[in-house]
Amino acid sequence: MKTRTFAILAAFIAAAAAGIAPAVRAQQAMADLVLTNGKIITVDDRFSIVQAVAVRGDRVMAVGTNQDINRLAGPNTRRVDLRGRAVTPGMIDHHAHLWRAAATWQEELRLDGVDTRKAALEMVRAKARSLGPGEWVHTIGGWSIDQFSDDKRPFTREELDAAAPANPVLLQFTRSTTYLNSRALQMLGIDDKTPTDAWVEREPSGRPTGRIVEPGLAPILAKLPAPPKESYEPSALAMIRDMNRAGLTAAGVAGCPADQEAVYQRLKSQNRLNMRFFCERAANTGGTAESVERGLPQIAQIKLFQGDNYIDSVRYGETVFQPLHDNMLSPTTNPRPDQLVLWRRIATEVAKAGLPLFVHATIEGTIGPFLDQIEAVSKEYPINNLRWSLGHIDQITRAHLDRMKKLNMYAAVGARPAVMGEIFRRSHGQRVMESPNLKMIQDSGIMWGLHSDTTEVNQYRPFTTLGWAVTGEMVGGSKVLRTTISREDALIAHTRHNAFFVFQEDNLGSIAPGKLADLLVLDRDYLTVPADEIKDIKPMMAIVGGRVVYDAAAPASTARR
Repeated sequence: MKTRTFAILAAFIAAAAAGIAPAVRAQQAMADLVLTNGKIITVDDRFSIVQAVAVRGDRVMAVGTNQDINRLAGPNTRRVDLRGRAVTPGMIDHHAHLWRAAATWQEELRLDGVDTRKAALEMVRAKARSLGPGEWVHTIGGWSIDQFSDDKRPFTREELDAAAPANPVLLQFTRSTTYLNSRALQMLGIDDKTPTDAWVEREPSGRPTGRIVEPGLAPILAKLPAPPKESYEPSALAMIRDMNRAGLTAAGVAGCPADQEAVYQRLKSQNRLNMRFFCERAANTGGTAESVERGLPQIAQIKLFQGDNYIDSVRYGETVFQPLHDNMLSPTTNPRPDQLVLWRRIATEVAKAGLPLFVHATIEGTIGPFLDQIEAVSKEYPINNLRWSLGHIDQITRAHLDRMKKLNMYAAVGARPAVMGEIFRRSHGQRVMESPNLKMIQDSGIMWGLHSDTTEVNQYRPFTTLGWAVTGEMVGGSKVLRTTISREDALIAHTRHNAFFVFQEDNLGSIAPGKLADLLVLDRDYLTVPADEIKDIKPMMAIVGGRVVYDAAAPASTARR
């Protein structure tokens, strides 16, 4: 974590507040951007609400009344009249798989937030028309059939044939099921004469229905044509534009390969990087005792906090030992003692190296044994000041939280039920109505933040996440959570607390003097809109580091990128 001082700025703000004469103020630096006549929801420690905000360079200069802020505007200041609109900090998703998603973003069909089957099929038709005959129409997650309010039946081979008769179609249903049309089955070599694999669903005659279930998803996806490397940059830019449009300005990223990082570093050098990325790193410890032995020395070589507030590596994760990376749809888990020994060996090296850790842990049968290992590790190499956290934690209990608090650990809460709530219900029964138990986590006093785990197993839109946290409803309206929280607590978890999880609490997460100017202007007031409309909130403007990176009112050709 990097702490910066802003003595000159603080002195100027103090002088302005003291009412220094105009002649003296004229010699001071003026704001580059002011937003006035609004409702600035600062999400600071007091959850202050003010009228206006001033920005100079990439940081917030001041917040206050319209009168206060207008004093900081000069002849070259850009002025935005908010006309009463609400402003929040930019949203932070502290754990997502965005760099992986960027590889196919431009060509992929995304069904995030689409709430009717009719609309989804029309999107398949439109995508097929735009791509041309023979090209793959595919999506690799972020949606579920349960989100469709008009018809939740599985897609059939025949209706996908009708929607895109000249294209292979592959729609992955959040790692649960994949739907294929006839051309896709043909391209993949799956027919009534191929060997019967358990993961290929068939009619009594042996004819494939077009539905593929676990564990057949990975080998199917591996057969999709890989996009050329030169397409990564334009695809990444398209993804970032969509993230900005949705309100995301920063994210923790699981996996940051060097070749992909080079693209983002180049965009940053060209002043075209409109989102912040904070990476999780891990050693290649594999899934056997031998591979662990080979990978352990790599851990001490991992260097964090070598970047800046646009691209940096901030923690170890998300997996410690791959065989214990639990499946969120498993009814239960029972880690073997020999596997836990290897897990602890890796975790011990992480603690010894003084690295922060983010651990994938979803099922109750995994969370408890992991805490057993962490408690043992901490006796030898205390982790109390290392910001270790458990991630996803759908089935976390009060006892788990008590143990985590004693270790000074943190709770990284996954919002996957916003899309997967009904899938979880089919796997785990009615206990999902309290999974994750947001109210219990909030009341525990533990530091916690919301993350999506997008893009394969969840959607990416932060206001969809916030709507779920407040109402307990997934996309499409099904009630999947009883243990909801207030809209204020949800917003704090998606902004100020998430800044902590990516080690940027001094820079991000609230609208305060000296912090980076990452802001959203909203189309409606998050604090007063009916709760069931929170999911529908849309940013009218997104600002990253003082630059307007998305403006709903600007023509696409003139919007600053």
